[in-house]
Amino acid sequence: MSDFGKYSTPADVSVGESLDPGLRKFMLGVYEKVALGLLVAAALAWVTSSLPAVTQLLYLTTPTGVLRGYTLLGNIVAFAPLVILLFSAVALRRVTAQQASVLYWVIVGLLGASMGALVLRYTGASIALTFVITAAAFGGLSLVGYTTKRNLSGVRSFLIVALWGLVLTSAAAVLLPMFGANFGIQSAGPLFWIINGLGVLITAGLIASETQHLKMIYFSVRHDEHAVRTATNLGALNLFIDFVNMFQFLLYFLGGRR
Repeated sequence: MSDFGKYSTPADVSVGESLDPGLRKFMLGVYEKVALGLLVAAALAWVTSSLPAVTQLLYLTTPTGVLRGYTLLGNIVAFAPLVILLFSAVALRRVTAQQASVLYWVIVGLLGASMGALVLRYTGASIALTFVITAAAFGGLSLVGYTTKRNLSGVRSFLIVALWGLVLTSAAAVLLPMFGANFGIQSAGPLFWIINGLGVLITAGLIASETQHLKMIYFSVRHDEHAVRTATNLGALNLFIDFVNMFQFLLYFLGGRR
């Protein structure tokens, strides 16, 4: 979802160039950073859902420990990634490798902390099953994006806009009841089925198209070490967000409520 405009996709780069050793090293670096980010996010989700002193700062729970709402700080943590990404997309037109790395870990930390809500809402077994399914889908879709010769650039642009639309619609459904509007999760059950169903399809397309986009970016910056490091961080950020979004969309359907 982050695209800071520093790198353009050269028209003369073939999307089928998949055997370049430098490209494989670059993509492995991206995947390694995504994997490390997921581990950190999972650890933070466990902390915010399992340590009572931390949980009480972020969440409102029933006596049995089931999520029933968010504190003010919890709402700030939950919506901060959206605000930061919107701000960064506008403000950081020429992002450096260091800025991209900081941005990545800030988003990982905030999303990980806010995902403690999922642990308080769904059973551990359903979360584990959904994670495995998401990881398998992510791997398969990323492989498709890496190997396909069809140019997915136009599809990627459309899907990014569509995902932002879904995210903002979901945010409105959560926030409007706070201001007395008769619109929210309780009254929008069918809407949330549609949102999450579309979300699964959109993130699936994004994972494939973002993987191809990263290949093409690599060929445009491969002779600039600093640019490659920056692209690694931004690529990991995009794929990490895609993974987390797909996981949450799937969990809506597969998760067993506590």
